[in-house]
This record gives sequence, C-alpha cells and structure tokens, in this order.
Amino acid sequence: MRAVLMAGGAGTRLRPLTCDLPKPMVPVLNRPIAAHIINLLKRHNITEIIATLHYLPDALRDYFLDGSDFGIQMNYAVEDDQPLGTAGCVKNIEELLDETFFVVSGDSITDFDLTAALAFHRQKQSKATLVLTRVPNPMEFGVVIVDEGQRICRFLEKPSTGEVFSDTINTGIYILEPELLDYLPPNEESDFSQDLFPLLLEKQEPIYGYIADGYWCDVGHLDAYREAQYDALAGKVDLDFSYAEQEPGIWVGEDTIIDPTARLSPPLLIGDNCRIGPGTVIEGGTVLGDNVTVGVGADIKRAIVGNGVMIGDDATLAACVVSRGCRLERRTQVLEGAVIGPLCIIGEEAHVNANVKIWPSKRVEPGAIVNLNLIWGNTAHRNLFGQRGVSGIVNIDITPEFAVKLGAAYGSSLRPGAEIVVSRDQRNVSRMVTRSLIAGLMSVGINIQNLEATAIPIARTMIPRLKVVGGIHVRIHPDRPEYLLIEFLDSQGINVSKSTEKKIEGAYFKEDLRRVSIPEIGEMSYPAQVLETYRHSFETLLDVEAFSSGSTKIVIDYAYGVSGAILPLLLSKFSCDAVVLNASLRQTAVSNEERETLLHQLGQVVAALKANLGVQVSANGEQLILVDESGLPIRGELLTALMVHMVLTAYPEGTIVVPVQASSAVEMLARRHRGQVIRTKANPTALMAASQANPHVVLGGGGEMGFIFPRLHPGFDAMFSIAKVVEMLTLQGRSLVQVRSELPRVYNKYCTVRCSWKIKGALMRYLVEIHRNHHLELIDGVKVLYPHSDNWVLILPDAGEPSVHIYVNSEDSDWADYQLASYRAQVQKFISQTQGETPNIF
Repeated sequence: MRAVLMAGGAGTRLRPLTCDLPKPMVPVLNRPIAAHIINLLKRHNITEIIATLHYLPDALRDYFLDGSDFGIQMNYAVEDDQPLGTAGCVKNIEELLDETFFVVSGDSITDFDLTAALAFHRQKQSKATLVLTRVPNPMEFGVVIVDEGQRICRFLEKPSTGEVFSDTINTGIYILEPELLDYLPPNEESDFSQDLFPLLLEKQEPIYGYIADGYWCDVGHLDAYREAQYDALAGKVDLDFSYAEQEPGIWVGEDTIIDPTARLSPPLLIGDNCRIGPGTVIEGGTVLGDNVTVGVGADIKRAIVGNGVMIGDDATLAACVVSRGCRLERRTQVLEGAVIGPLCIIGEEAHVNANVKIWPSKRVEPGAIVNLNLIWGNTAHRNLFGQRGVSGIVNIDITPEFAVKLGAAYGSSLRPGAEIVVSRDQRNVSRMVTRSLIAGLMSVGINIQNLEATAIPIARTMIPRLKVVGGIHVRIHPDRPEYLLIEFLDSQGINVSKSTEKKIEGAYFKEDLRRVSIPEIGEMSYPAQVLETYRHSFETLLDVEAFSSGSTKIVIDYAYGVSGAILPLLLSKFSCDAVVLNASLRQTAVSNEERETLLHQLGQVVAALKANLGVQVSANGEQLILVDESGLPIRGELLTALMVHMVLTAYPEGTIVVPVQASSAVEMLARRHRGQVIRTKANPTALMAASQANPHVVLGGGGEMGFIFPRLHPGFDAMFSIAKVVEMLTLQGRSLVQVRSELPRVYNKYCTVRCSWKIKGALMRYLVEIHRNHHLELIDGVKVLYPHSDNWVLILPDAGEPSVHIYVNSEDSDWADYQLASYRAQVQKFISQTQGETPNIF
C-alpha cells in the first residue's frame, strides 16, 4: 500500500532549527520526524512512500535515498517553483496513485493505529477518511464535527476563539480514494481542508472522521518540539529508540563514555560516541545527540542537544534547545525556552536568557548577556492580537521596544514605500507608544500621514480619503483603563482581518523584518484640514434644516476625552443648544467607577436644566450612553433597541447589523418596520465588515460597542450618533421617553463563568452534542434556538479571557432566570468534571 508523505514545509515557526533543515528533518530523539513517521507506516505494512518536497529537498532525499536501508521503497516529487498546497502536491502525482492511499503530514509525532483507521474507511465505504483526535486547545488546528455515524458534517480551519465549536481536530492524516483527485484542478495550488473537503461535503460524497486513540503532537512550534521529546521519554508515545536501554529510563548509544561521578536521572537519552565529564548532573527530560562532549561539573536539565555539540566545564542548560555543531564554552548559561541555532559559539561566562532565539552561525562574545532575539528584539508571546487589536499594560506588555518591533512587523507586511495613517488619543502614554510605532514603520520604508491626537472615527474617515493602505490608532482601552490598545485599520478604515493579523504576527514572531537603506527610510507628513474634511462628511448626511427649525437642548459629558476638543466645533454650525461637561483633556484614564459618578451627575444636570437629552461620550469618540429628559440613562440592549427603532422609523425596510448576543427586540422592531437583521460574530471587526458588505445597511453595532452609520465611515461613531439622534427626534417629533415607551419588553440576561483555555473547545463540543435535536446557530459560540418564539440561549467563549459568557433571551422573565441558572450549573459541572480529569503534564 502507498502513502504520500507531505514533507515540503519550511517550518518557519521552528526557526532557527529550520534555517537549514526542512521541518520533517528536525530531529526528535536524534531521529528526523520523518523517520518516526516512516517507522509508523512500516509498522502498519505501508512500505511504498512518495515524499512531496519543496523547501531544501536535498536534505530529506539525501537521508533516505531510495529507502532500502529503512526497509521501504522511497520516491520523491519536488515542487520546484510555487508550492502547490497540501492537495495540489498530491494531485501532481496522481498517476502514481491508482488505489486507496494514505496522506500523512510530515511534521507530527504519533502512534495512531493506522490499520484500524483503514478498516474503518473500508467498513464505511468512505471516499475520504480524516483521522481525528481531541485536543485541549483546538484553535491552531482544523476543527471537525461528526454525526453519530462518524460522517463529517462540518469543519473549520484554524478557528478563532468564538468559532471553537468542538475540540475534535484534523490531524493531517487522510485515507483517500484516487478518484477524489478528479475534483482538483491540475497544476494549481489547492488545499485539502479549504478546497477539497468542503467541495466533497457540498457534493455529498461520503467523507468520514475516524477518532483515533493514542498520542499525537503537531510539532508546529518550539514549545511543542520540546514537549514531544519529553513525552517520548516519558513513554506517552510509542516510538522506536535508536539506542539500548542500559537502565530503566536511560538510553545510551554505542562507544559513549560516562564518568562514574556523573549523576544521571531518568528518563534521558544519550547518543553514540558521547563523552560525559566528571561531576556532571544530567536530569530527566534531557536528550543528547551523537558525538556530544560534556565538560566537568556541567548541569543539564531537560535540554535538547543536537549532534556534535561541545558543552564546557560548569555550563548550565535548562529546558533549552541547542542545535548541532554549537560550542558552549566554560560557565555559559542557557535558560528555559532559549533556542540556539546550528554552528553557534557561545563565549565563556555568556548568559543566554529565557526564550531568546539565536540564528545559525552567530558568535556571542565572552561575558555577554543575550536577552534579545538575534542580538535585538524582544521575548516573543504566543499571540499578539486579541478581540480588537493588540493590548496590554503600559511599560510591562506594551513597551517602547515592543512598539518599535510591532511597527516594523506591520510595515514589513506592506510593500516598501506604502503610506499609512497614524493617530492616537490625547494621552502622553499614547504619544510615547505612537512615536515608537512610527520609528519601526519608517525603519522598514513606510511613509506616515500623522493625524496626531484625534478621535478614532475621524481617523477611519480620513484613511480612504487620503488613499492610504491602512492605519494605526493608539488609545486607552475602552473597557480596561489600565491597558493600552493598538488597533490596525485597513484601506477602508475597518479593523484588519484575521488573515492580516496573522501576517503581522508571523513577521513579528519569525523576525522577518525588512531593513531598508537610508534613502528608502519612510517620510512623515501632517495632513491639513482633517477636522474640516470630517465635518463636511458629517454634514452631508444630516438634515441641517431640522437642527435650525428645532430648539433642542442637549447636555454632553465628554468624560475628559479627546472628543471634547472636537465635537463642540462640529456642533457649532448647528443651532443646537449644547451644554458641555468635563470637556478638558486629561492624561489619566477615567475609571469605571468615576464614569458611573459622572453619568449620575449628567442625569441630574439634564433634569435640572429640563434638557431634551443628555449624552456621555467614551472610548475615544466611539461609544455613548444616552440620558432621557427625566435623567434616566439608556444603555446596553435598551440603547440598541432605541436606536434601531428610531433609525428604522426614519429608514423603513432598512437592514440592521448587530452582534450575535444582541436582544431579540431587534428582530421584533425589524418586523414592525419591515426591516432585515444580520447577526455577526461578537467582535468589532465582524460588525464593521458586515455593515460595509451590504448596501442596504442603515445601522450597525450596539449599545456596548457603539453604532455604525456605514454611509459616513465603516467604524463606530458616537459624535455622529449624537447628531443623528437629535435629527431623528426633531423630524419624528418625539422625545426619548416616548421612544422608550414604544420598545418591546425583552429580558436579555447574562452571566460569566471562568473556564480554562484548554477546556473551551471540549465545552463547545459537549454543548453541540447534547443539543443535536435542537436548532443551533454557530455564528459565534453555540446558540440554542427555541421554536415558535424569540427565546434563545447563547454560550459564547470570551476571546481574550479564560471565561465563557451565557446569554439568555426571552419575553418571559421567569423563563430567562430559570434557563440562566440551569445552563450556568450545567457549564460549571462540565468544567469541574473536565478539570478533574486533566492529566498532569510531564
């Protein structure tokens, strides 16, 4: 039987290990990953193997040759030019595949029972069988849902947090019938998960998922690379060792000499022809390659050391990776998570800090302290982007050095000479970080249009008008005053897509940062008449005569934000009697408690002045809370319903875009006005993209995030919302109290439950499985719809915190209370049981 070994990957997330090796040739237990895969295939009588190659193809070809030394028949197919993708490279060799065959990814360690998988494939008469497994955190993999007969009914490639509806994932091992390749175009890039399998579902071809028992690890990043070796030593995976087990848990190669005073603690592995000096301590989890020399008194804890490495006297290695051919001189220290590429020299008493990556053939001077990647940069985190942009605590997470590198990473994802807008709020901390971002951007040849301190709605408006490719806005986080938020915008002014976020993260983590010569350094300019441009756009979408004919008195609380310096100028042209509160700019952020105090004061002022309405503006001009003429606040779902009602009264039959958790009052009002409702994921980018995609949208967003009027610009805009509310109240001849009285009564209640990141996927799968007979929506999280009513329950994983939110919606308050308590108990019970079953990690 034949198998296709997909071995063309460059393994960029494993750099510097893969700077001169393809990913399948990276060693695990002193054997290439590909060798372990081939041993597994041999174990299940699969001996004809075709390896598809692209990145550094000679490395694998020279190691395996024709395969005879390994008891197999090996053939190769090299993609010389553009890679053809996972499915395209198999299509490229379809003449060699005339019967059922396996496709195996070349970058995973596993001991799955492939014989059982093949028997399942034949029993089900499947055209394609995906070997599946369950993992704690499925966000880096393709998530799959199967029905009771194991037939695949849905899958999603690398979902975001809110899209995680199962913890069952695609392992990259497939059993296929050759006729399926007819669905693929020749000589074109195509992917199994994104192209072929969705097409098979659409064609209703029999495609099944075999949930395998056993061990599986995608060696996709450096932490996983170490963990795979630790798991193998601990016996969690059935791999073939190249060396004899001299003592329980201690494998030692031939011609290796270990000084009697050395202390070895299992499990560990030492290769052929090694020399271990006196007084050396080697602790469990350590792997030493062939021809390694360890000096006197060295201390090695859980280190992965390649072939031919020399470790000097009194050196200390802790949970690090040292690649082949390196020389670590006397008293060097290499700490946890550090990775040293091949052929490096680390001088005497040099110190390599935790998580530092050093590229191949570098020399570190004696006594140097290396705490930055490649002698510059910063410690990498797993992910940069959260629910909306990059956020963190100032001078802890968001430092000037971090911002320089982040700016360079974003700029490196754009073409040289591209132009972007940069803006910020009025605070000094935002100015500091913005200047660092600008330095990084200019260093990679990006030109800057600097709007300086302004509200983010103005930045979104200016981006398409200045015809730039994107933008960055820096401000205090609207929900966490101690955090800074850096948002990246596309050429329309919308927050960038997930794919663009991944490109920026890739450039940041892989250190793929462009450097340009002096003449190519970016330039910075300051656009003129920014506020006038925004005001003109503002005015063209309003009925100015309505303002002139009315006598509206409005009280506006700017909460010491930058909009206090902008909105009075915008309203000055209208005959609106505006009373301003807290319009001075302040460097410190307004806390949530202080904001509530200011809102209470606003209500008192509105009632005392007998004003028509009050407004509190926040989030750098994006969000607002209304106060009616009696001084009562209108916020959250009530504000969403009120805005929907007024806008659809003004624009009947219009389309409204709201997040998945918005109250069903939106649908009730839409039916009243013959309108349409589009629900999106619970994040700002999804709302903005959906509002722009449909030409009939008249309003997007909600009371928690703010409101979008897509004809103005694609983002949330509290300043335009205020003017629009005044216009609609004037033209419709109503007050806020009257509008409020016309709203349907719906109870939209929620609670939050703490939930480990590792359990979220399993929880979503559990919820899908126990509601198989219910009507489910999987827009974001799991939404259970109850028939013949607007009742629903939504369990929504938080994208930025280890928690899940439970929303319940009904016209019946008692029903809502009961369901909220019931689902909360059910979720907490599952979390408690699952945490109790979580095994300790070696």
